[in-house]
Amino acid sequence: MNIETDSGSIQTYRSKGSNEPNEPLVLNSPVSTDAPTAFSAARYSRQLLFAPIGEQGQAKLIQSRVAIVGMGALGTVLANHMVRAGVGFVRLIDRDFVEASNLQRQMLYDEADATASAPKAIAAADRLKQANSLVELEPVVCDLNPTNAEELLSGVDLILDGTDNFSVRFLINDVSQKLGIPWIYGGAVSSRGVSLTVIPGVTPCLRCLFGQAPAQGTTETCDTAGVIGPIIHTVASHQSTEAFKLLVGAKEQLNRKMVHWDLWYNQHSAVDVSKARRSDCPACGQGQYDYLDQEAADDTIQTMCGRNSVQIQPVHRAVFDLAEWAERWRPLGTIESNPFLLKLHLDETVTLVLFPDGRLLVQGTDDPVTAKSLYSRYIGM
Repeated sequence: MNIETDSGSIQTYRSKGSNEPNEPLVLNSPVSTDAPTAFSAARYSRQLLFAPIGEQGQAKLIQSRVAIVGMGALGTVLANHMVRAGVGFVRLIDRDFVEASNLQRQMLYDEADATASAPKAIAAADRLKQANSLVELEPVVCDLNPTNAEELLSGVDLILDGTDNFSVRFLINDVSQKLGIPWIYGGAVSSRGVSLTVIPGVTPCLRCLFGQAPAQGTTETCDTAGVIGPIIHTVASHQSTEAFKLLVGAKEQLNRKMVHWDLWYNQHSAVDVSKARRSDCPACGQGQYDYLDQEAADDTIQTMCGRNSVQIQPVHRAVFDLAEWAERWRPLGTIESNPFLLKLHLDETVTLVLFPDGRLLVQGTDDPVTAKSLYSRYIGM
């Protein structure tokens, strides 16, 4: 099935338990104050018995709207907790597709998803719908970037960080500060993890603490340093608990510290950052959103650290008919496709992965110049 939308809209699809995309959804819907509050006492019985949540808290969870950025290791655990707890609306944002190397730590996927190169957002939504069909899920197969971040992250009560790079986190931080939406930072690599709750106007933001995003390639990632599964669950469980506190209104119980773990070496620490807000912070102090500023945004070419791949995102949104492109590319190499992406294996080392919005992943090189040359040759600039 071809994927077609208006050139000015973002590709989003509600999962209905199949691999076929359904009707595009409209984003930027306002946070609902009229959401149903009825719920199954049997389904949530153990959660209802937990006094800080109880019936009133459960009703608030059902009315809540959450966006999760990144459906990898952290994101899948976060989504699992949100959906099973009964959060009424969950938007799942991820640009990637399932690969065999994901299965060690990304809990919502299986070998069939990897074989099919299923988009993570779609595969996750299909699995989550089986866990709780009462939750509204909105999977978004898309790269979060300065051109779409406000649109994708609006209309929610909370943003959860399931990403694996700082440039996206600083972009989330800008949106959070501009729109006044809390977000919860989480990171995990090797056996180490960190988490921080950011509330606009109340707590320090990411730029208060770190100034700016570190240069690409200067920090460890799961693809370069590895990661063990337990630290993923530790960090995501802390993020999820903070999320529940925020959503049910237990803000006095929020952890105002940046929490660190190293499970392998039995280390745990918490740094009080409650007084680290800076009046000269570009984001929360001055209202300057450098990472959201489209004109100041980085190039649309991004090296995928540790994956020997380069992603190219066109500046202008486009609509690519994957079936049509499959026919164009068929004489050039081996073709693989599903409703959400098209792969062209040029040779044993280079594979092009095309998405409906014109985004191209060049696998087999980490050289942006080579990747741009291949994009120009096989797509056109």
